[in-house]
Amino acid sequence: MSQRETESNVIPLVPGRTAQRGTVRERKRKAGKGEPTSAKHSDRSGSARTYDLSHARCEPAHCLAPGLFRSLKRGERKREKLDVVYRYGECERIEFSGPEPLGADDLRILQGLVAMAGPYGNVLWPEPKTHTGQWLRTALKPKWDAVREPALIVETTYSALARVIGYGDKGGKQFRVIQKCIERLWKVSIIAQSGDKRQGFRLLAEYSSDESDGRLVFALNPLIAQAVVGNQRYIRIQMDEVRRIKKETARLIHSRLCGWINPGGSGSISIDKLCTYLWPRPAASAATMRKRKQRIREALDEMKSLGWAVTEQAADKFNVGRPQID
Repeated sequence: MSQRETESNVIPLVPGRTAQRGTVRERKRKAGKGEPTSAKHSDRSGSARTYDLSHARCEPAHCLAPGLFRSLKRGERKREKLDVVYRYGECERIEFSGPEPLGADDLRILQGLVAMAGPYGNVLWPEPKTHTGQWLRTALKPKWDAVREPALIVETTYSALARVIGYGDKGGKQFRVIQKCIERLWKVSIIAQSGDKRQGFRLLAEYSSDESDGRLVFALNPLIAQAVVGNQRYIRIQMDEVRRIKKETARLIHSRLCGWINPGGSGSISIDKLCTYLWPRPAASAATMRKRKQRIREALDEMKSLGWAVTEQAADKFNVGRPQID
């Protein structure tokens, strides 16, 4: 990748400011005091890697849990609650609960937050010494084994987040939409279990913001943090695709397929299975099911415009190929 191509993907987080990594000595000094420090990323050779905002490293369970992000009808957020349990592996389980269900708009915001944490996240250690660090750590509400896990903090602005996810420049109105999504994400509690070990925390830590200047500070939970820094398996989401997606159905399917198909890979799936990703509950009538299938077909057409290969092998069964990453 050329220098020009790399720079074109970098979006400044705070106007007039650049990310300050600091010297190795300074990072070690901060780590010894338990202060938030810049996340360290290195390749297998040990050399530092250059990060940009071309992609988000999403934690698999946050992408694959059926019904965590789904298609919502008008008014459904007032009537329904979030209650999703996802079992995977031999003895692993993760539970998401909250006062409101999450939709495609919330997914888009989370992808943007995770993308920003890659190059600009600061590590929040388990026992911070500063007042700010202690406040943020308490706000994350870790339980059990999670109290020993680090989290990631990002200081940015609403306008920077809006650019990362492809929102238009609509000023305060757009910022309030983003703010509502962030608050819904913050209200989500997580219980993660692996064998006999359990962890409890919020999806996002308590965030702080200032509408007068648009500043925003947020922290990611330990599961996402481990995926972002590369200590755990992660799912790569291309942010240029996220910014180009228009329909919520395509956005939800895109995230789920990214979790299932690696870049350059392909797989077969039925339209009925795709429907369960967006609508966990069975259709109430045949007419409703026909409408759902039509929306799925429209979403797959939009996936083609992103460079994905979609071929109908048989009635309602598709082979889906993901583009290779250069």
